Amino acid sequence: MTILVTGATGTVGQHVTELLLKQGASVRALTRNAERARKKLPDGVQIAEGDLMKPGTLKDALQGVEAIFLITSSDEPNADLNTDPEMVALAKEAGVKRVIVLVGYEEGPVEAALRTSGMQWTLVKPAEFMANALVDWRDTIRSEGVVREFYGDALSARVHEEDIAEVAVLALLEDGHHGRSYPLTGPEALTRKEAVRTIAAAIGKEIPFVELTEEEARQQWRQQGYDEESVEFFVQIAKNPPEAGYTVLSTVQQVLGRPARTFADWAAEHKREFL
Repeated sequence: MTILVTGATGTVGQHVTELLLKQGASVRALTRNAERARKKLPDGVQIAEGDLMKPGTLKDALQGVEAIFLITSSDEPNADLNTDPEMVALAKEAGVKRVIVLVGYEEGPVEAALRTSGMQWTLVKPAEFMANALVDWRDTIRSEGVVREFYGDALSARVHEEDIAEVAVLALLEDGHHGRSYPLTGPEALTRKEAVRTIAAAIGKEIPFVELTEEEARQQWRQQGYDEESVEFFVQIAKNPPEAGYTVLSTVQQVLGRPARTFADWAAEHKREFL
């Protein structure tokens, strides 16, 4: 069984790739930069060049593929990925039977095309990634021992990226998930201040939390490379977080048969990256 993994070097995709290889699946990674991907991906992964924004480049990558782990956008700063929904029709034409989509902030035209495609499909809809703590806080914790953040009391039911990947892989490899939409959260909702205290406990060092003003937060995100649209999105999400972002759900337990990993688990696994 050949499975095409898009975003194979990303936060969730790297874990999807590793889990599929452990299960003995034949993994093909779609990339726009084969040389870069080869340096990051484990041995045994096929490399296929193509661009999700240019469906005409995907024909070779789709040959012989039975299932796809599909991303529709990227969470990297200034990422220019916006998957073309025509990709869905091309996948069906190529003989793909099953597509698992990592849904971004909300469903879009790709998900709509899948629902009427005739292929098996599953939507994986995570809350905030626990790994965002690395992007947001690692550098200042390492260099200054401090976190500067906006709206420290904002709640988030952060979910472990490996839990997301395990749900996706189960849906890729096993029957019984067609037509399902899986909203995924961690087992608890933490404020940003509580999340920072959890990291502090993991590394054995106090980490002061400095609350930023809105303008200070905007400037910080700009310096991190985010465009103005993303910056505005971050501000509004902080001020008015959607209920789905902090409402704890038991989906991970229901799908995987075990509790979701906690943020304390995640912090312990990644403590070296904060030291």
